[in-house]
Amino acid sequence: MEHSVSLTSAKQMRALAHPLRMRILGELRINGPRTVGALSEVFDEAPGTLSYHLGKLAEFNFVEEASELSTDRRERWWRAVHEFTNITTKPDAPADERLAITVIRHQVLDTYFAALHQAVDAESDLPSEWASPSGSSDVAAYLTAEEFAEASDELLAVLQKWHRRSDKNRDGAEVVQLIAHAVRKP
Repeated sequence: MEHSVSLTSAKQMRALAHPLRMRILGELRINGPRTVGALSEVFDEAPGTLSYHLGKLAEFNFVEEASELSTDRRERWWRAVHEFTNITTKPDAPADERLAITVIRHQVLDTYFAALHQAVDAESDLPSEWASPSGSSDVAAYLTAEEFAEASDELLAVLQKWHRRSDKNRDGAEVVQLIAHAVRKP
């Protein structure tokens, strides 16, 4: 799997901005290759719906068939092509691209918020060693543009540190989602 892809066109961004497509891509990245049938169970969606969205993701090189995993001609396996998607805000981009960046960033936030709500709902069923570290926090800081960029880079570095340390095959390891945001307050 390649490390990352940068979104370079409005068309590519619009293709990924669909909520189900984002969830499918996330599932394939986190849990590895899946068949349409397995994805149907995860998302409670019809196989035809999932096949359509996988086709759109494949059209823009977000996923690919993993045909070597098939046990028969009817079974189609899919995998993510990239581990990460980079979305860069470009104030000087053409209007359609700026709009697409805004739309996809809103969808990313909606996906994060849904994941956070699910995690909070599930915490009461977790052992304390998994529930206690969970939390959310924010601060308002008065920074220059340069300091803001430095703070944003440092937050990204923390996420990258823990991702590099991650090993899903280690005893006791579970999926933990770390989310960071740095935005100028309107």
